[in-house]
Amino acid sequence: MYIKMMLALFIAVAFFFSSPIEAALEVGFYRDKCPSAEAIIKEEVSKSFDQNKGIAPGLIRLHFHDCFVRGCDGSILIDSTPTNQAEIDGPPNGITIRGREVIDNAKARIEATCKGVVSCADILSYAARDSVVITGGLYWDVPAGRRDGRISRASETLDIPAPSFNLDQLTQSFANKGLTQDDMVALSGAHTIGRSHCTSFTNRLYNFSSTTMQDPKLSPIYAQFLKQQCPRDSQGNVNQDLVVFMNQTPYVFESSYYQNLFQHTGLFTSDQALLDRQETTREVALYAVNNLAWQRDFVQAMIKMSQIEVLTGNQGEIRANCRVINP
Repeated sequence: MYIKMMLALFIAVAFFFSSPIEAALEVGFYRDKCPSAEAIIKEEVSKSFDQNKGIAPGLIRLHFHDCFVRGCDGSILIDSTPTNQAEIDGPPNGITIRGREVIDNAKARIEATCKGVVSCADILSYAARDSVVITGGLYWDVPAGRRDGRISRASETLDIPAPSFNLDQLTQSFANKGLTQDDMVALSGAHTIGRSHCTSFTNRLYNFSSTTMQDPKLSPIYAQFLKQQCPRDSQGNVNQDLVVFMNQTPYVFESSYYQNLFQHTGLFTSDQALLDRQETTREVALYAVNNLAWQRDFVQAMIKMSQIEVLTGNQGEIRANCRVINP
């Protein structure tokens, strides 16, 4: 009996110390520390959404791009300096990133109420959740307690999955962050809202391979529409400022994105690639006809993603200004 008890104790202790760091996050983390934090963030998201509905997909993408580089530590919010090019200016970000001003506004209000308490990383995670909800997605409780990172390098943004990735590359990219292929398929549905710069996909229209200019997986009718939206100039270049909507309902969070894939109207190579394997095609088919199933899986995948390599406890810092590392 004694041996069994000691063995059980050893297993319990081993499990405790082997638990991932995200276990330190908790729902209601600011309930006593800064009770108004979540309400302030929600108000700022709502205010910005009323002025520009594109801010919702922008904030979701901002959170995703943050978490895939050094974990969900708010490092994407840091400005570049003369001695350091930060993530915000990395190739996948630059002119395509939106929403930092929402985080700035929420942070300023929160600092006036609860100075040095709420991290920029947590504000971004709450703002992403609120952006999903305001466009018609399901609500979830955000585990919080993240700390802000002090390192932000543009060179590390190459870890962010590219729109040109095939299925194997996508799966591996997500696996590198502890996310499954199922998580990847569910999270890809975020492309149901928002817009894309033409330069993210025009290789599918004009320069797909050495044997064909146009991606054969792309609907010819859709390709013609995209060419009208993203024309080439006399030098064969596409204006980098031109954008198109990702979906026919760009501000409504619903699963028509998955229906589009069966029509070969996924905008990115990485979107259409979800039909390249039987196991992912089955998931796409389910989500295409069952919006609720997708939304539930999306929420679980978002909660999981939002805990990638988080800093907690005495790690990192609570930035006073989300764009600048504390002195």
